[in-house]
Amino acid sequence: MFTNLKSSSISSMFLLLYSVLIFPFTMNFMLNNYNVLLEWEIVQISSLSMTLIFILDPISLSFSNTVCLISGCVMLFSSSYMSHDPFLKRFTWLVMLFVLSMNLLVFIPSLPALLLGWDGLGIVSFALVIYYQNMKSLGAGMLTVLANRIGDVMILISIGLLVLQGHWVITLMWDFHLSSWVIITITIAAMTKSAQIPFSSWLPAAMAAPTPVSALVHSSTLVTAGVFLLIRFYPFLSTLKGFSTCLLFISVLTLLMAGIGANYENDLKKIIALSTLSQLGVMMMSLAMNAPMLALFHLYTHALFKALLFLCAGTIIHNSSNNQDIRTMGEISHQTPLTISCMNIANLSLCGAPFLSGFYSKDLILEVALFSPTNSLMVFLIFLATGMTAAYSLRLSFSSLWGAMKNSTFHSKQEEDLYINWATTILASAAIVGGFFLQNMFLNFNPTPFIIPTPYKMLTMTVIVLGFLVASVLWESDFFNKNMSKFKFFFSTMWFLAPISAQPLTKMSMILGTELMKSIDQGWLEVLGGQGTMATVSKTALINQKMQMKSFSFFIAMILSMTALILIIGFSSA
Repeated sequence: MFTNLKSSSISSMFLLLYSVLIFPFTMNFMLNNYNVLLEWEIVQISSLSMTLIFILDPISLSFSNTVCLISGCVMLFSSSYMSHDPFLKRFTWLVMLFVLSMNLLVFIPSLPALLLGWDGLGIVSFALVIYYQNMKSLGAGMLTVLANRIGDVMILISIGLLVLQGHWVITLMWDFHLSSWVIITITIAAMTKSAQIPFSSWLPAAMAAPTPVSALVHSSTLVTAGVFLLIRFYPFLSTLKGFSTCLLFISVLTLLMAGIGANYENDLKKIIALSTLSQLGVMMMSLAMNAPMLALFHLYTHALFKALLFLCAGTIIHNSSNNQDIRTMGEISHQTPLTISCMNIANLSLCGAPFLSGFYSKDLILEVALFSPTNSLMVFLIFLATGMTAAYSLRLSFSSLWGAMKNSTFHSKQEEDLYINWATTILASAAIVGGFFLQNMFLNFNPTPFIIPTPYKMLTMTVIVLGFLVASVLWESDFFNKNMSKFKFFFSTMWFLAPISAQPLTKMSMILGTELMKSIDQGWLEVLGGQGTMATVSKTALINQKMQMKSFSFFIAMILSMTALILIIGFSSA
């Protein structure tokens, strides 16, 4: 039986088994608040020691557990989704390298050694984004890898600056005269990985990767690496005055931009990608409001329902003849009932519907925003973006799940596929009970209890219901598909971030190439090159010929005149 298993199924079994085995240790460490630091000194130069450190603490173990659970389900899903791929083994190895890089990032709290996981994520993500080898995938892969290289450079700069501190251990940072520069570089590095403004454009572009990879990237691996780095560094980062204010401003802008953009997007995977960007803004906002453990709590709950959302989207895309445009979908709920039930659970969890996993973390973050001394404009924008989340979720459901059928009929075979059913069912169960379970684990994230009035307490639910109502009232099959206005172009291109990130370099090189061609190839080279030389030689030869012709005529005239003169003189003397 086991000899006929696919490589993806074997890796899935390994990941799920690891997740189950590590779970009791995670619980033990969380309940007793254990921290184990394993340090191996490689070399000591003067007072600076190069060490490889592994940390076992509640954060690293729980993160690794979540990553491997989701990766196991994604690989189980891949056994069906990627079954026709001739290079399934290569795909499996790449995904396993991706998971290994994330685990290295989680368990290593030393910056130089952390580069193993950090750079590993960047390189493997590039290989996975260009997995379908075409020009569009290559363009998306280049945008992804170049945006992430900015973060890699910032990490390298921070390593150089921390030489002055004498060590690179993240958990033992202290203040020194260049600490503000270290904080800035690390924050920029985290912003590039977690796609905050102005580095947001690579996240929807990374949708060129296969859907299982998108599920992994957008739930618990690549994009959460930046948030995880800030959570690890938080005690050190919070010492800089103005850090929280700047991070809050950037995160709320990202949250708002992604929420509005998703309402104008028609690509199924890109809508879910923009919702990821929106939730990353929520996590960063939580960090800015001095609640790092609450950000981690939301990271876990979001990872569970976002992976589920992508797997359901992958099934829908497979069933729709690999079509991703929601305008050509409809009546899918009758054809794949199990998948759509799971997708509705994920969508409601994303909106923050009561007693699903997203509710426990997202609702709490919004209550902290109301309770903390924050700018009232920021609070308004936060709740506006929350309403947008409900609006685009309902629009997605109206267009693809419940709307009138706009595509050709098909036979749904995916509902009978055990690989897909098990993967979606496990994640759907986690999305339902995960929030309540994790809340009991993370109960000590805020030791000071806070009480807010009932209207404030109900504000979150009111905003979500208003978002649903606005979307249902405004929704028509072609409401968002009218002619492209300037506003629509502005919102659908992520506030012009998408064209600005990719087009200026291309346009500049093309303009430069055209100008060089005109001035050199068609300009100076025409004068000084082969044609110019030929023209010069021809002109010189012509002048020479004319001169010679004139000289010859003059010479003949001279001879004739001389002959005539001699004859005249001869006749006269005779």
